[in-house]
Amino acid sequence: MLEKLFKLKENNTTVKTEIIAGLTTFMTMAYIIALNPNLLTNFGAEGSALWNGVFMATCIASAVGMFVMAFVADKPFAMAPGMGLNSFFAVVAANIVSLTGMTYLESFQSALCIIFVEGIVFIILSVLNVREKIVDAIPLGVRLGIAPAIGMMLMNIGFGSNVGVYSEAGGPFYAMRDFFGALTAGLAKNNMGSGYGTMVLTVVTMFVGLFIIVILAQKGIKAAVILGMLVSSAIYWMGEALFLHVNPFASLADASFLPPFQDMAQTTLFKLNFSGFLQIDWFTVVTLIVTFCIIDMFDTIGTLVGTASRAGMLDKNGKMPKMKEALLADAVGTVAGSVTGTSTVTTFVESASGVEAGGRTGLTALTTGIVFLACMFISPIAAIIPAAATSSALIYVGVLMLTGLKNVHFDDMSEIVPVALMLIAMPVSGSIGHAIGIGLIAYTIIKVFTGKAKEVTVLTYVLSAVFLLKFFLAA
Repeated sequence: MLEKLFKLKENNTTVKTEIIAGLTTFMTMAYIIALNPNLLTNFGAEGSALWNGVFMATCIASAVGMFVMAFVADKPFAMAPGMGLNSFFAVVAANIVSLTGMTYLESFQSALCIIFVEGIVFIILSVLNVREKIVDAIPLGVRLGIAPAIGMMLMNIGFGSNVGVYSEAGGPFYAMRDFFGALTAGLAKNNMGSGYGTMVLTVVTMFVGLFIIVILAQKGIKAAVILGMLVSSAIYWMGEALFLHVNPFASLADASFLPPFQDMAQTTLFKLNFSGFLQIDWFTVVTLIVTFCIIDMFDTIGTLVGTASRAGMLDKNGKMPKMKEALLADAVGTVAGSVTGTSTVTTFVESASGVEAGGRTGLTALTTGIVFLACMFISPIAAIIPAAATSSALIYVGVLMLTGLKNVHFDDMSEIVPVALMLIAMPVSGSIGHAIGIGLIAYTIIKVFTGKAKEVTVLTYVLSAVFLLKFFLAA
């Protein structure tokens, strides 16, 4: 049955490989299950009921998007509420409070209407092939640079924002900035206080896990990534127990394994507050919807193209088969998120870890989606996966994605300059969409002022103008 559904032999994969790939993807993105409700409720400051509602919505909406990705697009990409977009959503909800005088919960439910409209717009655009045409309008040179740029961002996440250490000295402290960056004068130990021990354990775990993954991969073991993460997790737990005198499993003692359905029903499930939504002036509403659409669209496009490129899923023209269906999964997931209670659902860059583990079909996405649903019951277990272990996988996959640079024509300035800018912009800005926008603008300007304006398509001109307008409006 699975063979018929996902054409495993045709894609040179097996059920075992796909399931391992799905679990690998889950382990690298499990952080979103707790982090998303933290960000949308100010780390629980808005009440446990809303936190529980967003937690449930995160699991359900992510699974819905991945099931569509699995059965409609048959692609191995995972989905969840997008980082950056969720922080922006929280700011929007807080601003609605000041604009209208509503409570945060009422404002949150009003902001969900914006996500609902965005999702509907995306469904229409996907069905009409508009989003696919936008993908095709991205010049091949820029498309070739997306995967390496994502690789740089993954390494930046692995060394930086994925692991933050706090102590009485403050924080968050990060490995690349605060550990390696301050070693020369011994400032790392002095500045981090009691957090220094945790940082040392984090760095050791990251590199040991990375080398284990590399060695296993060199030996041809397809489960290299997930095995490396499991070993590095064990190392971290032992380090906590032996050197930091912390019980890594203490949180499981009084953890609840019952899904908070009642809290979700009271706060977020089908709680779209259209009356509150109508209290926001129309210009603000339109601006917010357009902003969410642009960020989500190009983040998703970039992740799909970049990850598919690494997996060898692109044709000779740099196009991915069933792109329309994959984009539709993103749109359906966003609508599901709005009616269950979370911000925009988008394709996760961590999907690259599952692809590297051998995932090639929708069975990988299906596996990840099922585990996300299971997390409604086992979230305390998912929460004890050390961030340092996931960093090992992200750094490894990031390095592999850099190999895409071999396809870039380094003797063509209209190609290498946009790629170089994306390589810097993506990790610095943390946005795939913004980096693509900078690449498009650079490509267009170089072509126009070198007498090759006719080589730029009309839609590329339009996209470049849209990004210029967005950047200036944001400024």
